[in-house]
Amino acid sequence: MATVTANLLAALLPCPCVLCGMPGREALCPPCRAQFPADGAPRCPVCADPLPPGSHGVACGACVTRRPAFDATVAAVPYALPWDRLVLELKFGGQLAHARLFAELLAGAVRAAPALGAPALLCPVPLGTGRLAERGFNQALEIARPLARLLGVRVAPRLAERVQETSAQSRLHGGRRRANVAHVFAVPDRALVEGRHIGIVDDVMSSGQTLGELAAVFKRHGAARVTNLVFARTPPHSQRVS
Repeated sequence: MATVTANLLAALLPCPCVLCGMPGREALCPPCRAQFPADGAPRCPVCADPLPPGSHGVACGACVTRRPAFDATVAAVPYALPWDRLVLELKFGGQLAHARLFAELLAGAVRAAPALGAPALLCPVPLGTGRLAERGFNQALEIARPLARLLGVRVAPRLAERVQETSAQSRLHGGRRRANVAHVFAVPDRALVEGRHIGIVDDVMSSGQTLGELAAVFKRHGAARVTNLVFARTPPHSQRVS
């Protein structure tokens, strides 16, 4: 009955495609989905940086040389047209409906990597109180909620807390990015983390400093494994988005 009701509502209230505006029943119409498929390029399984063709399953040189605190990263799409526009519309334009599409594409990327294993808990990257009050929502949480339903796992919005306000990572580079996120996260309840596989959810991964710091905090509190689940991954030469 619920499925029939949902189909009826979809027919009566068509959803315009977020890319071309075509009326339909899905946020991404079939032509746009075919034109802009989810990212299938080989990527480092640890940090999701692009790899040369034929390099599936191997870690990049940077991760081999200096292993980050997180164990794996899944990215649905590259941070490039048209996805970058949608990210900005969600983050700064309040287009919360985009989060459901991001979750759908990200869930597909997770299912395409069965060896990864589903996390026990999803933790959206927390915002500081000032940034949250200014924006009115946490885009990572808006993605994490539908993603948790699609993956059949639980989202834990307060698994970690941001205990210090920081500058936007997009305004910083190199060592200043690392210093900006050092010691800014805390885990209120170690028992929820210890021995578990934690999935960190965010809209965009750029340098990985924020995700690496949060992963390190989880590892210090006994997490068995930490996986980043991000909608978009910036290319190495254009890491300008926090």
